[in-house]
Amino acid sequence: MSLLVHPDPTGHKIETFGFELLAFKVVKLGQGETIQEETAGYELAIVPLGGVCAVSSPAGDFPVVGGRADVFSGLPHTLYLPIHTAFALTATTACDLAFCYTKAEESHPARLVTPADVRVEIRGGGNATRQINHMVQPSFPAHRILVCEVYTPSGNWSSYPPHKHDVHNPPGEVDLEEYYYYRIDKPEGYAIQKVYSADRRIDETLTVRDGELVLVPEGYHPVVAAHGYNAYYLNVLAGSARSMAASDDPDYAWVRDTWREQDPRLPLVR
Repeated sequence: MSLLVHPDPTGHKIETFGFELLAFKVVKLGQGETIQEETAGYELAIVPLGGVCAVSSPAGDFPVVGGRADVFSGLPHTLYLPIHTAFALTATTACDLAFCYTKAEESHPARLVTPADVRVEIRGGGNATRQINHMVQPSFPAHRILVCEVYTPSGNWSSYPPHKHDVHNPPGEVDLEEYYYYRIDKPEGYAIQKVYSADRRIDETLTVRDGELVLVPEGYHPVVAAHGYNAYYLNVLAGSARSMAASDDPDYAWVRDTWREQDPRLPLVR
């Protein structure tokens, strides 16, 4: 499995990238364009990265989904659609949309998460401070899918200390597939992500640019944003339980005790 991929820019094909549960695609539409699709055996979270759309389906009609110009301009909307749901999506404005899929067997009600519903968390400390926007949390009524956004300011570390969630050992850790879908606030910017297992069977250091996706099938996976560039990533997870429980790399867990204050640049997006 290649851990760094660039999703199909046409947005026509759902990509699993070798995952058992997760799939993803990016859809870009001009104003007034409409697509018609069916979720089949997936539950689906549609996250407008920019723009506004309207969605109609037997599970409910949602005339206003989205509102921010881009991911650095505001808090998200997220539309959850259950399995086996046909829907039509029309771009009210030009739209840049992330379609986040998870295989599921249970059917739950469709629901729109608005910016007012998003729980904003400032996590970490020092130059490992970052902003997390929680959209589809473990308490959200769904089968498997979990969704959040993370903002990492210029020069900061994220997903740090390095953590993993590849063993089902609740409540301390659960086994989750995950991907990171990136946007960078300037076109030449980048982030660096490492994905590694304790035995170094996996040991990858990836340079990630705007619009690229990092797959995390297992192992630890810290991130750093290049100095001068703010990084955004959309996290989608699914696995053995509806939990975000993870365990730190014991070699680096000690850094938590060194944090005395949080980066005052956060939150980046309000």
